[in-house]
Amino acid sequence: MQGPTWPGRSARPPAVKSATLYGPSPTRSAEPMRLDRKTCRERMSAARLAHLATVGRDQRPHLVPVTFALTEEQILVAIDQKPKSTTNLRRLRNIADNPRVAMLCDHYEDDWTRLWWVRADGHAEIVRSGPQWQEYLETLAAKYDQYRRQPPNGPVIVVTTDEWTGWAYSEA
Repeated sequence: MQGPTWPGRSARPPAVKSATLYGPSPTRSAEPMRLDRKTCRERMSAARLAHLATVGRDQRPHLVPVTFALTEEQILVAIDQKPKSTTNLRRLRNIADNPRVAMLCDHYEDDWTRLWWVRADGHAEIVRSGPQWQEYLETLAAKYDQYRRQPPNGPVIVVTTDEWTGWAYSEA
């Protein structure tokens, strides 16, 4: 299948020169800056918000914003007391049906030279109680004051990451 064509041109769109909203960027390379695993982990660890993507039996993607914390091997997401429409959360049902998940953190500014995103693909399990659950809550409380004041009482989603992917416009 061939894509759209432009008058007098091939099937490829016209080339776009590297520029920001504020003019050309002399430091921008022709290729996007791919982030290595270490940088992906550093940027995600510093982020305050991520988006958790799950897919259930119906094969429909489900995306929700979440608070989280990283350990050496895992990403932790608590189900906390914030008001929710139901306690039968779709993200938990989806993970029970299909443990494959993705988590995405990103940074946006009007100065596009500062854009970046990081994605962690992996598989999730749900921990509902026990000493490991308590340890996970302590890890989350170390990152979020709200969890120190009012610890979550729901399950913890534990994501074991299989692959890290990331991109940044520049090193900034």
